[in-house]
This record gives sequence, structure tokens and C-alpha cells, in this order.
Amino acid sequence: MTKRLVHTMTYDAPVDAVAAMLADPSFREEVCRNQRATSYDVRVEGSHGDPMRLRVEMTQPTDKVPSFAKKVVGSSTTIVLTETWPALDRGELHIEIPGKPGAMAGTVVLEESGGVTTETVTLDVTVRIPLVGGKIEDLLAQLMGSAMRAEERTGKAYLAR
Repeated sequence: MTKRLVHTMTYDAPVDAVAAMLADPSFREEVCRNQRATSYDVRVEGSHGDPMRLRVEMTQPTDKVPSFAKKVVGSSTTIVLTETWPALDRGELHIEIPGKPGAMAGTVVLEESGGVTTETVTLDVTVRIPLVGGKIEDLLAQLMGSAMRAEERTGKAYLAR
């Protein structure tokens, strides 16, 4: 089974400013803190406009995860997010949960219109557990939506500085 998640974030800034923000390690670290990460490591190779690769590894508490899923994820979970940006406005996104039977993969697209940039993230969420896999896919999609809303709030504050 696979669950598709499409999430849109909107920024009152041109595409090059949003791309620069997404390539800034300090922005990514701030996002980790706003997503309640207890530890994180952010690495960026290259820059937007050139091929760029971003890797974020973070550990988050699972205190807000329902009990049926806690048996699978434990009291905390580590997430490894990798983004590859071959162009300023388009990237590939992979999210792994080491040691767990779930993963997410998809795309990130930036589109500017009238000085406003829309970032659209499309993810396929897959959990390989018989019987409860679909429920956990739904939960992961909800948690990713919440994480992206935190990223958007952080991005709007970052761009307003």
C-alpha cells in the first residue's frame, strides 16, 4: 500500500529567495527545532542554482503518536531526510526512518507568480507492515503535514527578517 500526500506552502518572496532559504543550513536547523527535534545534523553540499544535496538527520519524541504506532516506533524516532536539487525550482525528496519499515519519496517544486512562491511537496508514504500498514501510512502523512506546516511558519518568519 502507498499513501500519497500533496502539501503546498506559500511564501511572499521570489523563487530565488525561497531557494536560498531552503539551501541555508541555519534555516534547516531552525525548522528542526520548531519540529521538536531533540537532536539534529544538517549538511548542505552545493547551492541552489547548482546541483545541491541536502541531508537532515533528526531525532524526535513520539509522545504525540497514538499507542498502536508506538509499538512500532518506540519513545523516539530518527528521520533521515535527503533532498537533491538539480535545478533552482525542482528537487527530489527521500525520507527514511532507519530500522523501521516505512519510507517516503517524492518531489519538491517551486513556482513563482507575482513575487509569491508556492512550494509543492508530493510524497508517497509506504509502510511495509501487514494489517496496520495503511493506518501507519495515514499517521505518517498526518505527521508530515504537521511538520510541513511548522516548516512554512518558520520559512515565513525567516523571510520576514
